[in-house]
Amino acid sequence: MEVSASVRDHFIHLVKDIFPNLTTEDPLYSVIALGSILFVAALIYIVARLLVRPQIANWVYKSNNKWDNALQEHGFFRRLMHLFPALFIYIATPVLIDNEAVMHGMVIKSAQLYMLYSGLLALYAMLSTVEDVYNASALSRRAPITGFIQVTKLAFAIVTILLSISLIVDRSPLLIVSGLTAIAAVLLLIFRDTILGFVAGIQIAANRMFNTGDWIAMPKYEVDGEILEIGLTNVKVQNWDKTISTLPTYSLTTEAVKNWRGMQESGGRRIKRAIYIDVHSIKLCDNDMLERFSKIRYINEYIDKKKNELRAYHRDYSIDESDLLNSRRLTNIGTFRAYLEAYLRKHPDINQELTLMVRQLPPNELGLPLEIYCFSAQKEWVRYEKVQADIFDHVMAMLDLFDLRAYQRDGHLSLLAHREHSAYGNSNESHSTQKDAQEKSESNQKSNDE
Repeated sequence: MEVSASVRDHFIHLVKDIFPNLTTEDPLYSVIALGSILFVAALIYIVARLLVRPQIANWVYKSNNKWDNALQEHGFFRRLMHLFPALFIYIATPVLIDNEAVMHGMVIKSAQLYMLYSGLLALYAMLSTVEDVYNASALSRRAPITGFIQVTKLAFAIVTILLSISLIVDRSPLLIVSGLTAIAAVLLLIFRDTILGFVAGIQIAANRMFNTGDWIAMPKYEVDGEILEIGLTNVKVQNWDKTISTLPTYSLTTEAVKNWRGMQESGGRRIKRAIYIDVHSIKLCDNDMLERFSKIRYINEYIDKKKNELRAYHRDYSIDESDLLNSRRLTNIGTFRAYLEAYLRKHPDINQELTLMVRQLPPNELGLPLEIYCFSAQKEWVRYEKVQADIFDHVMAMLDLFDLRAYQRDGHLSLLAHREHSAYGNSNESHSTQKDAQEKSESNQKSNDE
């Protein structure tokens, strides 16, 4: 109190030296005092910004810690500097300006609001720093905290607004909170998405349903890409065509969503694709075909085993192998299926510990579907597609070796037309030959008569 009185007396003497007839009750005195307070506060802020902040920045960048760098990047120290001039205004105003003055209360409340919002912004920077440090850790892969950080920011913002209103109207914050119950329904309507997003965020974090970096697909919203951010009210997803989709957070818990995280964490990415075999090309294998197939490295043991098995069957049941009606024979489609399975078993980019099979699906108007079901050890998209393409390149190229054809609608029709044309050409040729022979015979007969 003595220091305050001394400062006030010195300031009054200084003012009276300039304005001898000026009294402390004069409004001009209050204006001069307020101007002086604001001028000194501005000097304090300039000094803090030009001298203190650079020194703090040097300390921050010289340290080995990561969190203080994040504080600097989010402007924590810059925002904190605003507290010093606000605190000076709050302390100096009662000293230089009388309590009875009109602007006394207004300046005090302005200083309090200044400190309140400066502290809120500094707190926001601190929370953003906590989020960055957490996202850089391994724990962020288990549960995102962006939604909780945003809820915390929202809660502090609401508290700050309530305190600001209480300062302006000079009423207790509890009284203001009790008055809000009357408009609770309106608030629920306004903050509907926020409340739903908060509840969804708790479910997502508790059940570890989604996280940043997960690949999700939502056909309803035409979303297929990687999660960039899970916020309080919105989720940002970067699609594979590099577009950004923004969804309500609660849609992740209320809509059908496919999360590919299981594939990314597993040992492989599934290959499930079929080729359609032309049923007209399926046939029994003769000895020449079996002899040709036995030279294929992957199935030579399979051919020998099947030959012995069929030979034993025919011997046990006294069946002549030349009896086509009763004997058992291999088919080119079955042998080809065995070859593909053996080929996949030897493929270096196929995970042999996961499901691997080559199966036939029910035939349809397009032919007989022969499906390859296995898992590529390469899960990255480009490499996965390359492995899949290489496999089916080989499959398509080997069809002819097994006397098989892939069904293709126009190609099938072209083949039938070619057969009909060949048959028609052979018929014409035969008819022409017979006609020439008849004419030649008649000519010889006429020569003999002469």
